[in-house]
Amino acid sequence: MSKIITTGITRRGLLKTTATAALITAVRSAFPSGAFAAGAGPEVTGAKLGFIALTDAAPLVVAQEKGLFAKHGMPDVEVAKQASWGATRDNLVLGGAANGIDGAHILSPLPYLMHTGKVTQNNQPVPMTILARLNYDSQGISVAKEYADTGVQLDASRLKAAFEKKKAEGKEIKAAMTFPGGTHDLWIRYWLAAGGIDPDKDVSTIVVPPPQMVANMKVGNMDVFCVGEPWNEQLVNQGIGFTAATTGELWKGHPEKALGMRSDWVEKNPNAAKALLMAVMEAQQWCDSMDNKEEMSALLGKRQWFNVPPKDVLGRLKGDINYGNGRLTKGTDLYMKFWAGGVSYPFKSHDTWFLAENIRWGKFAPDTDIKKLVDEVNREDIWRAAAKDLGVAAADIPASSSRGKETFFDGKVFDPENPSAYLDSLTIKVAS
Repeated sequence: MSKIITTGITRRGLLKTTATAALITAVRSAFPSGAFAAGAGPEVTGAKLGFIALTDAAPLVVAQEKGLFAKHGMPDVEVAKQASWGATRDNLVLGGAANGIDGAHILSPLPYLMHTGKVTQNNQPVPMTILARLNYDSQGISVAKEYADTGVQLDASRLKAAFEKKKAEGKEIKAAMTFPGGTHDLWIRYWLAAGGIDPDKDVSTIVVPPPQMVANMKVGNMDVFCVGEPWNEQLVNQGIGFTAATTGELWKGHPEKALGMRSDWVEKNPNAAKALLMAVMEAQQWCDSMDNKEEMSALLGKRQWFNVPPKDVLGRLKGDINYGNGRLTKGTDLYMKFWAGGVSYPFKSHDTWFLAENIRWGKFAPDTDIKKLVDEVNREDIWRAAAKDLGVAAADIPASSSRGKETFFDGKVFDPENPSAYLDSLTIKVAS
């Protein structure tokens, strides 16, 4: 089915062309910023959005539960559970018109991997747009109970001897993450490599959907995993393993999930895209309030959303972390952030890091034009327009699309103006 967009470009053409950038430019020129004219209502009343059962999907769930999509003129939005990130990708490739989805709660690097055809069938590029960041922090790196005696926390090197012993016995060391090149893959790789463990040579990385992590650890299918909440908390609550570190300890205030949409949908429905975004931004503000955490946990725990006990969600949402290895911290600032401090704004500098790390591990070529790619996918301009219409205080709108230099727990510094210097500073990598 070749659905004609008003520019005269067919959807099939959008999918098949390798000249993605040129097409995006052509489509955008037909929808200049004037398309966001004040007072113009959404072009459509609905969109199909996907989510994975992870606490950072909360803004989409809350926007639906609290009627915020309807408030902004989009009463027919569907928020549909996806089985895995692979399923999210496949449904985005299909698109809402073909019984797939138009957008999703998504791993921040995934729109880039799709946009360039790195993870799609026959390497067909699917032009993608990032409209917002959904959250910071509060993912976890958890380890099987058999490693409790190593005392492993932030320093992964404590696992080296145990891993080597197990390998000498002819057993495989499995490190699970949720999607190759996604955030959880990058966090666990960073953590292992910082401890002198090569994620490509010393362990086998495997893909496990977030809701299946705990069950797989329970039957011994993995030694270590990285995933978002509530699954690390549930692991601890069930006494199956422990959390070595939360990702906020690796990189304080790190970006995590995004609101990603198919570019053809955004370009065809600019006012609807902005309305969706405004509903999600309003939900992020609600999610950010400590006063709402109990209600939020109860909402997310519902059968149609996560189908988990609210206590599995609540603790780490408030910054109370039971690591499961005797460490218990209360009221930390490692809770999940949704709004304050520019969380919702999609900093281009953050996407630059995600791409640099995916170059590090061989997902993108070393000569990738990072800036060009970020400019194609990251639509912080739409976020700014939505923030203005929503009446967001000027102080809450970042002045720059860069958050500047970022420092990691091992002392490494990432300067978004010079990604290659950062890559050169890393010892364990596939490419620089």
